[in-house]
Amino acid sequence: MKKILSFVLVLMLLTVACASAMAADLVIYSARNERLNNIVIPAFEAETGISVEMITGSTGEVNQRIKAEVESGNVTVDIHWAAGEAMLSANRDMFEVYVSSENDAMMENFRNDGTSPFSGAFAEPNVMIVNTEKLAAAGITVESYADLLNPALKDHIIAADPANSSSAFIALLGMLYGTGNGDPMSKEAWDFIDGFLTNLNGKNASSSSQVYNGVASGEYWVGLSYEDPCVELEAVGEYPVKVVYAKEGVVFSPQSVQIVKNAPHMDAAKKFVDFVLSEKIQTAVAAELNLRPLRAGVPTNEKMVPNDQIVLVPGYSESYVAEHKPELVNMYIEHVEMMTE
Repeated sequence: MKKILSFVLVLMLLTVACASAMAADLVIYSARNERLNNIVIPAFEAETGISVEMITGSTGEVNQRIKAEVESGNVTVDIHWAAGEAMLSANRDMFEVYVSSENDAMMENFRNDGTSPFSGAFAEPNVMIVNTEKLAAAGITVESYADLLNPALKDHIIAADPANSSSAFIALLGMLYGTGNGDPMSKEAWDFIDGFLTNLNGKNASSSSQVYNGVASGEYWVGLSYEDPCVELEAVGEYPVKVVYAKEGVVFSPQSVQIVKNAPHMDAAKKFVDFVLSEKIQTAVAAELNLRPLRAGVPTNEKMVPNDQIVLVPGYSESYVAEHKPELVNMYIEHVEMMTE
């Protein structure tokens, strides 16, 4: 019965998508922040005269819809705007290889090498958010991953599950690369994870928001999260929180935009990718949102620490992570299970 219902759901999604595609010059499936969509889409329509149909959902929902269309041969969607290479590599055949006309203007480490369907647009590095009042009262300083192993922090750290949360997975990568001197598979990296798990002591959040909200409320002293909401909490000034970028380095994992294989509006899709990477949009988004543009020379907003003041972890490779993601997640699960034995 469940399989029948799933099949019916897919058919319904495809029917809705077909109707949308007939009414628009470009169809986008997006799991992106609504504020980001509201900056980019109206500007794109105004500048190009191309009408856009937006269909939004979670990353999982968006991926399921596109996979169903590509496998059915009835593709009505043009743009996939959710996640990035590390999360999508297993399904890279669902997308067209496209090198944007703006590619040479991107930061060197985030340019398309000519073989990838993934065009990195923005980044949200992994951060630690700390409750300054709780840490001050305990006489503790948290500036690095190494500081997370302080025995006094046991039961006072919270993080989401890397197996189910993209932000938690990026946080895991930051720790592995940062403590493993650029080698996420090194003994040093996984010895650190064992110490971290001891202090975490099973305090796994069910959602990303539970991490930063838990620290803001004082229920936890340190949380591992992603930058945008943590920067906003600090900027509001209503909570005793501070965003910390680990001294060992953080991960800039690109949020990419990609063209769906056999997109019916291919020319319009290419124009959209170019538009998202353009100086105009990269600058507009950076000014309004807590996202880091990947176009060289575009500054962040005043609430954010400038790029040149943040250390990046050594040796990070998005393609390596994309290829080895299942292995990394499984190793983490194994180490969690060892802690509970």
